[in-house]
Amino acid sequence: MARRKSAYVTAETLAAASQRWLAAVRESVRPRPAFRIDVPRCALLVVDMLRYFAAPDGRCFLPAAGAIVPTLGGLLSGWRRAGGRVVYTRHCHEGRYDTGMLGRFFSDYIRAGEPESEILPALAPLAGEAVVRKKTYDAFLGTGMEEMLRSVGMEQILVTGVLTHMCCETTARSAFCRGFEVYVAADATADISEPLHTASLMSMADSCAIVLGSSEVLASVLKTEQADAPHIGVALETGEADAAHTGVTRGGPRS
Repeated sequence: MARRKSAYVTAETLAAASQRWLAAVRESVRPRPAFRIDVPRCALLVVDMLRYFAAPDGRCFLPAAGAIVPTLGGLLSGWRRAGGRVVYTRHCHEGRYDTGMLGRFFSDYIRAGEPESEILPALAPLAGEAVVRKKTYDAFLGTGMEEMLRSVGMEQILVTGVLTHMCCETTARSAFCRGFEVYVAADATADISEPLHTASLMSMADSCAIVLGSSEVLASVLKTEQADAPHIGVALETGEADAAHTGVTRGGPRS
């Protein structure tokens, strides 16, 4: 994994890159106007933003993970101001014995108790925010997260974090299969390389999730001046890449 990671985006180039990604999604995937984020029913899920991936001295540092920290931090701040629920995942293992297939597939693993297994301080959870410990890609599998979310009335999740094509996508698909509406922040998720990131966004948009930009989420959730007409989940039928429109457009399975 480490040998393939690339600095495909920086904090300074993220906004422009995100517009490219969203335009590509909207050119290919049909709109789903019935899907709209409803903050009281939606949990913002921060997937594995650990020192291991997001700190420059992490063993598997992903430059793109570092690049999304300011954007994800801004999204978290806005989401909390709106009264939204935030849930974190923390991937780690007690030892090689509980790594399962991951231990056979990869040479390294995140050890519980080591500093690299901790959530990045810049994105640290606030008091009372849940941290779900997991040991595979799917944050629902064997963690009790579904029951926790259901118990507080959550019916939607907004996925952020790393890695887009691994834990983020697997968790998004698992959520979809469990009956949650799924939303993914294109510029608050990161991967090893841009091809993997964009392919994952496209795949999720086509089959299980609404892919959005963080500014779109905040504009709608916080009802800022930029969001006087469009709503999350509403998008253009014509495929113009207009940043003021949210949701996804055209294509995908027809019903």
